Formats: sequence, structure tokens, C-alpha cells
Amino acid sequence: MRVSEFSTDGLPAHDRLPGWIESVERSLTPSRVQSEQNDFRGWVRTVELDNVQVSTMAYPPLIVRRSAQHIRRSDPEAYQVNLILSGQGWTAQAGREAVISAGEFVLFDTSRTFEGRRICAPDTACGIVVEIPRALLPLPPTMVSLLVGASFSGRQGIGAMFRRWLTNLDRHATEFTAADEPSLSSITVELLVAVLSHQLDDAGATSPESHRRVLRVRVRDYVEQRLSDPNLSPTAIAAAHQISLRHLYQIFDDEDVTLSAWIRRQRLENCRRDLADPRLASRPVHAIASRWGFTDAAHFSRAFRNAYDMPPSVYRRLTLTDQPMQRSTSTVHK
Repeated sequence: MRVSEFSTDGLPAHDRLPGWIESVERSLTPSRVQSEQNDFRGWVRTVELDNVQVSTMAYPPLIVRRSAQHIRRSDPEAYQVNLILSGQGWTAQAGREAVISAGEFVLFDTSRTFEGRRICAPDTACGIVVEIPRALLPLPPTMVSLLVGASFSGRQGIGAMFRRWLTNLDRHATEFTAADEPSLSSITVELLVAVLSHQLDDAGATSPESHRRVLRVRVRDYVEQRLSDPNLSPTAIAAAHQISLRHLYQIFDDEDVTLSAWIRRQRLENCRRDLADPRLASRPVHAIASRWGFTDAAHFSRAFRNAYDMPPSVYRRLTLTDQPMQRSTSTVHK
């Protein structure tokens, strides 16, 4: 997976802000950045997921402006989602102003002028910026325009799911491979669509398909938090969401695998990662399997062999001693 990092540490004071801006603009839409901080210090880490860019950054107080001249010079026709992790900010776009604090998002359109200020004195602020081409969002631009420049919470509900996803994506970026990029990109886009659909739903502007996307995201989040439960099943999931089993299957009917197969795949992937983790080398294979909902050791061994073409014990031995082997078997392929 393509991960790039930049830090102002070690640079002369006069090179820090220009260097930081240059690094940010390699992945995000150019804009004018100003800081009154004489001793500017910051860093940025960018994860590239096909056409989706996810940048986590730290910085002192800033003023950011994107002018009509910037747009004429360069417009990727994308949406930007800014998540504030620490500090506060003020933004303005499309006639809307928003005051945002830690745990909140704001949506920008790169084809429109905007202005933003980050307030974090005396500390450094942190945030995550996601840039997604507008063409990737299956929502009408006229609907999304209702949310441009507006803020929404990342502390509860769908917004909290999206926040957790972005912070975990950054935290575990080096554990993924290039083969994981399409799936990670797709999940990122789908979560954003769910968040925007939820906001539009509050305004009475969503379609049945948008409701379906939101429900699918909620089900996936519910499942991912309960993979260790051996009693997790489609019936239990449907009951928890107060929908029929038939309705549950319908919201996943355009996926490439059934819901039960997807649950099994997620469990196996978690087992695979644990088996490849040197910190868990002393933990028995059956304990790892049990941790992720497999109560029958023989069943787990068969499922793992079917997915990765080798027993779990062999996979562990090879991956802990042979890094290329670990990279080549990083995803379920059956």
C-alpha cells in the first residue's frame, strides 16, 4: 500500500511551512496556507487508495483559502471531508459557515472557493482530510450540494463509524498491501455515502437506495464489533436491526458474497492477522480461532485451508519467518 510521510523535524525554520505545504499538496487540492507561527512544526501522512486520498496531519494555527484563481489553475472535481481530531476550526463555503471542534466533520467541494481557520493554541491541532472524486459518489450532486460547507458530528451513529474507520485506516496503514486498496477505497466511499445520506435523510432528501446503503453500513459495523461472538448469525443480526431476514439478505444481494460468507471472511482475516503477529506467537492456534468466533478447531482448520491453501499452523510458521510469504497471502482469495 502506498503510504507517504513528511515531518518538519530537522528542517531549518524558514523551510518548514513551505515543505509542509508542498507535502500536503502532493495529495490534496492546492490552496493558500498561512501561519503566523514563527516556529512552524507539523507532519503529514498520506494513504493512497486508488483515487481516494486519506491524509492525517498535525499543524499549528493556520489560515487556509482556496480562491477562484486556484480553481482555474487546478480543480480535481472532488469532495473533501475534514475530520477534526483536536483543536477547533472555522470554515466558510457556499454561503455556509461552520464552527467545528474535535470529533466533527465538514464537507468541501473543490470546485468552490472556501476559507478555513484552525485554532489550536497553545498546542498542535490534528485532523484527517479525505479527498474523493465527485464521480465516485453515487449521490446526485444537487443533493450533496445541500451539505457543502456544513458540519456534522462524528461522535455518534453513522458519523462515529466513519470517524473510527478513518482513524483505524491511518493507524493500520502499513499492515495493508496494494491488493487491499480497492476494497479499502470502496469501504471509505460507502461509509461517506452513508454519512451524507443520513444527513440528507434528516432533511427529507434521501432515496430508498440511500436508506439501503445506510442500513448496510450499520449492519457491517454491528457485525465487525461482534465477530468474536460464536452466536452471531443472520437471524440474530436481523433481529438486532428490527428487520426481517429476507430484508437483511436483500440489502446485500448485490454483493459478491453472501452475508454469511462475508462474516466468515472477516473472521478468517482477523485470524490470519493474529497468526502473523509476532506478539501473539505464543498463543495457541485454537485460542486465536476462538477469539474470532470459531468454536470448532477442525472446522476452523478446514475453512482456513480453503481460504489460504494451507493449515493455520503452517501459515503462522511461514509468515513469522518469511515476510514475502506474508505479503503474498494477505487477503482471502476463495
